Amino acid sequence: MKGKVVLVLAVLGAAVLLPSGFALAAEEAGAGGNRALVALSAGIAIAGAAFGAALGQGRAVSAAMESIGRNPGAAERIQTPMIIGIAFIEALAIYAFVIAILLQGKV
Repeated sequence: MKGKVVLVLAVLGAAVLLPSGFALAAEEAGAGGNRALVALSAGIAIAGAAFGAALGQGRAVSAAMESIGRNPGAAERIQTPMIIGIAFIEALAIYAFVIAILLQGKV
């Protein structure tokens, strides 16, 4: 239960804080404002994406390994969707990395 609460809080925090920081940083950078805020936003994006992706991948692999442990005959049917799900989770982290690189280009 505690892990679910931490996961929900992390997702809500990222959903609320990161976009506003990106918008503010991009607005200020475009107006010749504070470049340090852009760099900070890029760092927060990478940290948030890495944290979220690590939590998601850990939970997905944990659930898959527990399922395989309970029913070893279903390993082939569990492994492929798990790998596809992990690829989608990793894609979100890569999108955040690309956004951070784009923000760094404004510094």
